[in-house]
Amino acid sequence: MKKIQKETPKFWENYLAGFHTQDSPKRYIVFDCETTGLDIKRDRILSIGAVAIVENQIKVPDSLNLFVQQDLFKAESVPIHGILKEGQEEKVVEAEAVIQFLDYIKNATLVAHHANFDIEMINQALHRLELGRLKNQYMDTDIMYQKLKYYPEDQHTSLDELCDVFKIKKSDRHTASGDAFITALLFLKLKQKLDI
Repeated sequence: MKKIQKETPKFWENYLAGFHTQDSPKRYIVFDCETTGLDIKRDRILSIGAVAIVENQIKVPDSLNLFVQQDLFKAESVPIHGILKEGQEEKVVEAEAVIQFLDYIKNATLVAHHANFDIEMINQALHRLELGRLKNQYMDTDIMYQKLKYYPEDQHTSLDELCDVFKIKKSDRHTASGDAFITALLFLKLKQKLDI
């Protein structure tokens, strides 16, 4: 029996093609995902917030804020992120959120706090679309802080703790766009201290 060759979606081809060109100046995308929980396989993305940094400046107009329709709803997670199943936010299906996210990030270096979790949540959404994994380089603000303080790799610091250390106001905490902006401020401070 002949295997049917699945056609690669155009958005995925466009995303992959972006890695053959080099952005100048370098673009960082700081992002955060709010999720139904911390189980990468079972939980789902509720919202994605992201903001660009170019030449050590946060470009607020160059940002992304998406809310995802909830097929999996966990009422116990609402007090953390405040996202209701039938809230006022305009929501898109997960596949559309992934398409918009890839179109936004292109070949930028991704930045997040505890980045492996957020990146893996996106990778799981890509897996459900039968696509590959994110190709972007990434940086983790927790790992940057470990390097700054010569902490061991297993000594993790929360975003709240680092906001206190660097005197960053915690506005819109536990919203994807709010956490992305806070992490962007933190990233710039760490980048300067590490002379990156």
